[in-house]
Amino acid sequence: MPPKVIAPQSQAETMYYDGALGRRFASYNKVSIANLREETGVRRADVKICYRTTRFHHHTLRLILEANRIIAEYQAQGHRLTLRQLYYRFVSRDLLPNVPESYLKLTTVVRDGRLAGLIDWDGIEDRTTNVQSPSRWDSPEEIIRAAEEDYHIDMWANQPYRPEVWIEKEALGRVIERPCVDLDVPFLCCRRYNSTSEMWRAAMRLRTATGHTQSAVILYLGDHDPGGLDMSRGVGRRLAMFAGTKVDVKRLALNLDQIQRYSPPPNPVRTREGRHAAYAEQFGPDCWELDALEPEVIIGLVQEAVGELRDDALWESSLEREAAGRQQLHDMIEGLVYPH
Repeated sequence: MPPKVIAPQSQAETMYYDGALGRRFASYNKVSIANLREETGVRRADVKICYRTTRFHHHTLRLILEANRIIAEYQAQGHRLTLRQLYYRFVSRDLLPNVPESYLKLTTVVRDGRLAGLIDWDGIEDRTTNVQSPSRWDSPEEIIRAAEEDYHIDMWANQPYRPEVWIEKEALGRVIERPCVDLDVPFLCCRRYNSTSEMWRAAMRLRTATGHTQSAVILYLGDHDPGGLDMSRGVGRRLAMFAGTKVDVKRLALNLDQIQRYSPPPNPVRTREGRHAAYAEQFGPDCWELDALEPEVIIGLVQEAVGELRDDALWESSLEREAAGRQQLHDMIEGLVYPH
């Protein structure tokens, strides 16, 4: 039997949709069909596919309800959450205790909810596994037009600083991508400790870009735990060794003042983790994950830090130069596509 798309457009589909979901709810907690779509967060624009029918316990259905509400809230802001981010939203709202068993439980609930057609497959994303595909074009004109759209100059070439944003977790790369692209700043997902090869390439890149006229600055975001703090400390030393010059590393997050301000859920420090004793002596038994911060908070930190390094007058000059170059390219393309 083929999977059923839960996006009712006809009477037959609506009957299946209401009947299947209604039975699950009515059997356990007597939720009325009339309020079903509103309560579960299901919208006609959602694409939900039912691969198997499941009779959920009412506690599980309530978790699915809350997951849909949170997913919809962040989709409205332009974000797709990872499962880890969704978990911390549950914890911060006192919907689940912050223990490993809760994360495993939510993982199962989300998986089963998606398979049952109750959670949008596009609502949660895995940012660590992505297909890489070559660019494709329908016509020569299309690729020429794309060149105009992609035209971009180095906005930092005449600035006093050369920033890059580094983040400890690849799963959060999509969060910083938007502000970094808008600000023309390279960003790197470190995956915990960077390899020696990656650190060497970064040093060569910064040395080539900065020359003798700019100061390189790494804006670093990572967990507040023994490993996360050690990683940000080690970045500057390793880059300086390879680049032959000092590279300033500014730790943007997660810092103690942000923990006190935003109150992210704490986790116990793992005793088997290196540097545990020194960390516990300074900060106590708890540590905190960067994933627990709201995406908009992370974006704001990046925007503010980059803005402090930018000379706005020079930036405006570069914008004007880029606009002139794009207009010149546009005129050239028009001449190729529509020759006189």
